[in-house]
Amino acid sequence: MGRDIKGKIYAAKINHITNPVGFYLKSLVFSWKVKGCRGQEQKHARIVISKNKTFTEICHDTGEAKLDSLAARVEFEVEPYTRYYWKVIVTTDADEVITSETQYFETAKMGESWVGKWITCDSKEERHPIFSKEICVEKKVEKARLYICGLGLHEVYFTLKQEETPVKIGNEYLAPYCNNYDQWIQYQMYDITEQIGKGGVLSVLLGNGWYKGRFGFSNPDQKAYYGDTWKLIAEVHIDYKDGTKEVIGSDETWTVTRSNIFFSNIYDGEKRDDTLPPVPESAALIAEAPKGRIMERLSLPVTAHEQMKPVELIHTPAGEKVLDMGQEITGIFRLRVNEPAGTTIRIQTGEILQDGNFYNENLRTALSEYVYVSDGTEKVIVPHFTYYGYRYVKVSGVTDLSCEDFTAVVLHSDYESIGTVETGSKLVNKLISNIEWGMKGNFLDVPTDCPQRDERMGWTGDTQVFSATASYLADTYAFYQKYLYDLYQEQLLADGMVPETVPTFGPAKCSCVWGDAACIIPWNVYLFSGDKTILENQIESMKAWVDYIRRIDGDCHGWRQVFHYGDWLALDRAGTAADCVYGATDEAYIADIYYAASAQIVAKAAGVLGLEKTRLEYQKIADHQWQVVKDEYFTATGRCAVKTQTGLVLALKYHLSKDEKLTKQMLKKLLRDNKNKLNTGFVGTPLLCNVLTDHGMTDAAYRLLLNEEYPGWLHEVRLGATTVWERWNSLDENGHVSSTGMNSLNHYSYGAILEWIFRHAAGIDLMEQSPGGRVMRISPKVNNELKYVKAVYDSASGCYQCSWVISEDNKITISITVPFGGKAEVILPYASESIYEDTGNPLFETVENGICYVNSGEYEVAYEASEPLKKRYSIDSTMEELLNNPHIRTFLSKMMEVDMIPDAAYGLSLRNVAKTFAGEIKNDEAQMLNMALAQF
Repeated sequence: MGRDIKGKIYAAKINHITNPVGFYLKSLVFSWKVKGCRGQEQKHARIVISKNKTFTEICHDTGEAKLDSLAARVEFEVEPYTRYYWKVIVTTDADEVITSETQYFETAKMGESWVGKWITCDSKEERHPIFSKEICVEKKVEKARLYICGLGLHEVYFTLKQEETPVKIGNEYLAPYCNNYDQWIQYQMYDITEQIGKGGVLSVLLGNGWYKGRFGFSNPDQKAYYGDTWKLIAEVHIDYKDGTKEVIGSDETWTVTRSNIFFSNIYDGEKRDDTLPPVPESAALIAEAPKGRIMERLSLPVTAHEQMKPVELIHTPAGEKVLDMGQEITGIFRLRVNEPAGTTIRIQTGEILQDGNFYNENLRTALSEYVYVSDGTEKVIVPHFTYYGYRYVKVSGVTDLSCEDFTAVVLHSDYESIGTVETGSKLVNKLISNIEWGMKGNFLDVPTDCPQRDERMGWTGDTQVFSATASYLADTYAFYQKYLYDLYQEQLLADGMVPETVPTFGPAKCSCVWGDAACIIPWNVYLFSGDKTILENQIESMKAWVDYIRRIDGDCHGWRQVFHYGDWLALDRAGTAADCVYGATDEAYIADIYYAASAQIVAKAAGVLGLEKTRLEYQKIADHQWQVVKDEYFTATGRCAVKTQTGLVLALKYHLSKDEKLTKQMLKKLLRDNKNKLNTGFVGTPLLCNVLTDHGMTDAAYRLLLNEEYPGWLHEVRLGATTVWERWNSLDENGHVSSTGMNSLNHYSYGAILEWIFRHAAGIDLMEQSPGGRVMRISPKVNNELKYVKAVYDSASGCYQCSWVISEDNKITISITVPFGGKAEVILPYASESIYEDTGNPLFETVENGICYVNSGEYEVAYEASEPLKKRYSIDSTMEELLNNPHIRTFLSKMMEVDMIPDAAYGLSLRNVAKTFAGEIKNDEAQMLNMALAQF
């Protein structure tokens, strides 16, 4: 088991989690990546599993085998309560032998019954309970573990003997997290060896959370959704060095006292009064077990990441003290206070100022506050059982407020970031940052729609449209696996229906696109990971959703007739109010297409899994449904009857028209008629730029990306956005919230444009034919306004990099890195055939039809573009070329009615248009116009 110091194994994971402890391990899937080798690919690999770090007690050894580094399934029976150590040894095609660092995973109770009992207390008392148990040990401790679930939420502390201050166990927040507690409940596992060995008091503070607090839409006045009593189950397992074991379970011997927290709620915040008198201890009560089955965790830990200081303390015109974080975040805070006893300190959070004053009316019923009553001593106050989405913090009751006294604590699920992009545009870079912050803010156990108002729910539509973008930015496998498990649990209760939110928290309806998350998300997770386990886990869920639609649809197209959100929040429904939520694209058309698309995905997933009968069944459904769409919504010549941007985008994406040239022309015309601006919603926007590029209209995609006017991504940036807005018009030009009924400034759905930036602007294009990125298409689409793009994507196969830069002499320099074990199909932009004749450049060793086929390595090429990358304008430019430039459009609008130009004139030059409609341009006029146009 030698080690080659030049090579390194990294990202070694079990079930796509680094060193998982206490997770549900239905099967063991190992994955790893390699870098820094002389070799180009793995020859074979070996996985060794042991019960000790020295590997003297081997439990399993695969031997040298053709193991898949994306997903190596190892058939090995694990035992409960056991820590296993493992390493992978890779031999490369250059005969390098590389050994990973020692990794581990630890099982929890698995199928073992609980010794601990569910306990409770008087839950009518508002003060939140603290359950305690003194732990005394008289022998030396080898290891100690705590298995625990506290409902609604729990935090665990340990107070050592002779100490007064309890210390928090673990670094998690908001455990045991958010799911349908009537179906299943997660327990957590903590290593408490160090604490138990010294002896002391184990205590558990409980809050309300999603279990016991108000949450969801079904009954906003309901104080407790899943349960109205606090409940706790816990076991301390101690292994002594003499070989004996002890289990201390929760029961009537545990005691209960009360904290100074007397209110907590996900939406409304938390209240704490340090003037409250101590409460004497009482015995815990045996509780009835909750409805849901208790099992090992699936949720990634929610942990603290960035910690930020305010950029400014604002004294508003209304006399308020408001802290500006400079960035909208999701999380909690720490505030140092020292006020007289009885002083009430109130902290409120919001996303924006209005006319310079604090504002949070767009949060609707969510109070989003923290109230603290001081006992007269200096304290650092921190919320325990809530979280906030905020940029601005209004503080009252603090006499000498200072930025130094306040720290924002960013919370999100502990996913691994793997992708970055930088461009030559400050505005685009800010947009990318906004999208990343939006993902952080909404990846808090459940992929939420927004983190601030009285919602914060796992909307299926938002989740599925962003899932590919998220998977370029992070390893999302484990995060989405938990969400998809939740989704199927809800389907089991609803005959296959996928609700609009997961978990539902009450009665829910469904809709196309939203419900199709059941098929689209697992397929995306598979494509990005290369691990078919997600399809094995979800195939029944995927089938159940398509079967549900099939029953509704029947023989009379019933699926068209039920409620659908359609192209939600699109701007193209004529004659409606500014806050209209429904787009103009026929909802039935969208529903029929997504029915076919989901059936198609099920067929493909079944093919991957070798389920031939299932593949044939669902391919037949898909084929039939595609034909239904073509018969209903397309003329005999291929003209799409749904003439909206989204309607035509869907037609092109799924190749529904006999005449795609006509469909592209129709889409170009709609964009042109809308002054090269989008008016799409939740369906069309995530697809729009990808479809444009896939059909040869990258210039149009770039115009949409770079548009700084309303509506558009950079318009939001220009107005000061620090995350992505829910609506294109969430704020008006004066910075006022346009609608308080439904308006979030942190909604990542439209951030799906980042998928296009990775895939096409940067050119790192994950192909369906090669899940996990074993073979990547590298096809950057350069743009002179951006000047350069640098992208890094550490795929499941390893780290791909692509950068391009345009120099003043019309030269393009492209640099590419292909990882160990990877291959790439490289397509160079604006490359003439003569470029490939440079036989000394390794990029051109194998070229076929303009595609360079390369293996692992680093490549660079510089060449002159085959055409000018900076457009030059004159009166002989076509009207389409001129009017595609927003600055020229503004310039020409002072001389002519640019919006009145007939379609036939767009292909003519300005000179000819003028000649046709106003007379020939004189020489001196032509010279002046050419000089003016040359400035753009």
